[in-house]
Amino acid sequence: MAGTESPDNPPSFEEPFSGDDVEQRIYGTILQTREPTTVRAIADQVDCDPKTARKYLGWFDDLGIVTRHDGHPTTYERNDAYFEWRRINQLATEHSIEELQDRVRELTTRIAEYEETYDAPSPAAVDAVAVAESSDERTIDEVYSDLADWATAREDRERHERARQQRTGGEREQASG
Repeated sequence: MAGTESPDNPPSFEEPFSGDDVEQRIYGTILQTREPTTVRAIADQVDCDPKTARKYLGWFDDLGIVTRHDGHPTTYERNDAYFEWRRINQLATEHSIEELQDRVRELTTRIAEYEETYDAPSPAAVDAVAVAESSDERTIDEVYSDLADWATAREDRERHERARQQRTGGEREQASG
């Protein structure tokens, strides 16, 4: 099945990075890595020499994409803070201050509705099982769905607010400079 992909179709699940160069395969592997991983394990996964993997991992470490953990053996893991920073920069670049403010308002309204509905300050403060068992209107799946949406809205609001502040700060610097 490996030769049947076209540029318009996603890669196969069996070999998602088969058409990419080694750097892209290592980057893709790092994106999927959830815990510190050895150079050998990454090299094996992307089918390259460990020296090549070490070279690219060192470069990704310099860029802040991965975190290097010295030890025997040295391990690397994805730097979630880098990807969060990158997402905020992307929001700040692609949206105006007004668009970011509007999104913060929308999310704040959604969050306030959840706080009122569940009489709680955050999704973590809600006992989903107790709420579902005491309600004739909400199933446990609906409560969990609400809690997940609420948590996502809080995270999304934080990102949009940080992007808004970044844009506002950047425009102030331009006006005063």
